[in-house]
Amino acid sequence: MTKLGCSVTTCVHNSEKCCCRQGILVEGAGAHDSCDTCCGSFEENRGGLFKNLFKTPESRIDVECSAVNCLYNDEHRCRAERITIMGDGAKAVGQTECVSFRQK
Repeated sequence: MTKLGCSVTTCVHNSEKCCCRQGILVEGAGAHDSCDTCCGSFEENRGGLFKNLFKTPESRIDVECSAVNCLYNDEHRCRAERITIMGDGAKAVGQTECVSFRQK
């Protein structure tokens, strides 16, 4: 499992800069740079009122990845020790990115 840091505080799954999901999807099938990737699991926290009361933040999660040009992609799974998802103020999936992307 990958250690995930997430600065997308506008995401409903974000708590304490960690993700409350068991896994995420990083999209970017044709990516050649981190700006070509995004977190496909992003959901905007509209109104900022939602708090996940049933799941605690996870620092290590399963990362499915469609960015096949990434050095860390191993049969659509991320094998990086650590990744960071960014997207300060994001309101849509396309406003997020995996800044840990490294082209093969």
